[in-house]
Amino acid sequence: MSRFLAILDGAADDESKNELSDDQQAEFLAAWGAWAQVHESALVDPGAPLFRKKVVTKAGVEDFTDAKVAYAIVEAGSHDEAARILAAHPHLTLSAGNTIEVLECPPLG
Repeated sequence: MSRFLAILDGAADDESKNELSDDQQAEFLAAWGAWAQVHESALVDPGAPLFRKKVVTKAGVEDFTDAKVAYAIVEAGSHDEAARILAAHPHLTLSAGNTIEVLECPPLG
């Protein structure tokens, strides 16, 4: 089994994010909970939102913004299997254009 980092990218701008009603937000959270329960055995870390961001370079530290809105870590037998698990994630239905990047995290050594 290998581990895979899922980076959830949001396509909605701030205005569109605010357009979600309380009912829509509750539906999304329920769908996310159902997805997490179905894939519980594969979830190493079910993830969390990504908020304030800083980039660190040799020159210093700066704030930045991008479309990355959340992460999760799954364990699967292959990269394709990890992608299939994440293909059912409700994030993909929340806003048109949302995507999930699936990156393999091989063990060191």
